[in-house]
Amino acid sequence: MEPDVTKNITVLPGDGIGPEVTAQAVKVLKAVAKAFTMDISLTEKPFGGISIDQYGEPLTDDTLQTCLQSDAVLLGAVGGPKWEDLPHHQKPEAGLLGIRKALGLFANIRPAKVYPAFVNNSTLKPEVLRGTDFVVLRELTGGIYFGQPRGYNAEKGWNTMVYEKYEVERIARKAFEIAGLRNKRVTSVDKANVLDVSQFWRDVVAEVHKEYPNIELNNLYVDNAAMQIVRDPKQFDVILTSNLFGDILSDIAGMITGSLGMLPSASLGEKHALYEPVHGSAPDIAGQGKANPIAAIGSVAMMFNYSFQMTKAAQIIEQAIEATLQAGYRTADIFQPGTKLVGTEEMGDLIVENFEAIFHEEGLGVFTL
Repeated sequence: MEPDVTKNITVLPGDGIGPEVTAQAVKVLKAVAKAFTMDISLTEKPFGGISIDQYGEPLTDDTLQTCLQSDAVLLGAVGGPKWEDLPHHQKPEAGLLGIRKALGLFANIRPAKVYPAFVNNSTLKPEVLRGTDFVVLRELTGGIYFGQPRGYNAEKGWNTMVYEKYEVERIARKAFEIAGLRNKRVTSVDKANVLDVSQFWRDVVAEVHKEYPNIELNNLYVDNAAMQIVRDPKQFDVILTSNLFGDILSDIAGMITGSLGMLPSASLGEKHALYEPVHGSAPDIAGQGKANPIAAIGSVAMMFNYSFQMTKAAQIIEQAIEATLQAGYRTADIFQPGTKLVGTEEMGDLIVENFEAIFHEEGLGVFTL
């Protein structure tokens, strides 16, 4: 493959273990780009708590403008007890809401895939988990997190859950398009038996579904969906839901796979995309080399898939992760007796080595660093 136009990637390491896992993700990113002779340019910027410390705000105009000019953004993690007492609009998490809104990242994709080597790491029985492979598609820039009016006083607190028709239409189309590349099933999750906004959601999704007659559409109430994810996760292909419900369901889906440290995510808009591990900043283990970089590396795989349309590169990254797990290597969060404990950097190195081996085995070229 000849070098194409340079892809500009903004890297936001963030707080806590963010810089550690991001460093390993960048290591894999560079290795894959070199293997596929792809030109990339990486620009690192402060974001979250570290940006508050340096500039007094979690998301500076400079960082935002760099992200807006990028082909993709890779984020580590933000937050920590150091900034918990700040007003809500000044906390590191406010930077997340701000960047999602500014980049128009309306669709959050959270895979819930159980690696064969990992079926015994969950609290669920292996026979329940084996074969689980679905995604939660969460609407990310509307709903109760952004609705107005909102606020609280000494006597009450209030938020508004509101969706415009276009917001539901675009996330529904994204769900049907993704399902078309998978197993052609969409489960739309709402609370239409109680909430007017959910009945509106259900009606609009049904209307959009008419454009995709080859895709199966089912509806579930959110409480039932939470139960079904734990009871029989294999039944799902693409779960489509709102911002609040998606926030909750994606974490449930994450835990059935055994560890949030394993799960990547992608946030997509019409023009921009951001990739980040699902886990938080874990300040209690920051700087100790214990953090699991697999979620961050998996986020790079999603970047190659969704932003660069390099599905083969994404597949080989996934295969390299699986090969590393099959060989018994584990970071502390997923360690079990009989497996081999490794640190953050060693896990990254092992995945790069397995990527190299698989790339060479498939006859794609000679891999050199």
